[in-house]
Amino acid sequence: MAEFMKVASAGDIPPGSGISVEVGDKPIAVFNCDGTFYAIDDTCPHQGGPLGEGEMEGTVVACPWHEWRYDVCTGVNVDDDGCKVATYPIKRDGEDILVEV
Repeated sequence: MAEFMKVASAGDIPPGSGISVEVGDKPIAVFNCDGTFYAIDDTCPHQGGPLGEGEMEGTVVACPWHEWRYDVCTGVNVDDDGCKVATYPIKRDGEDILVEV
């Protein structure tokens, strides 16, 4: 059975932004897209930039190091669909944001 771990409160992640968190020993980025939350690997495959610190435009986050862009809903790089980061199930329990571990 899946186990979910609290990573933030909804108020910690304003709409149109993301944060970087550790779930166990895994860096994960959590994003708020107009009240819907998504979780992806926090590490950009290009050179390891922290995606949770990137700028958001809609559901797309740009890596703060070299501007590689990923759709946070799917984890797919918007410029190269062969490049992808993992996505993680997420749920909301009241104000708590939980990610499956």
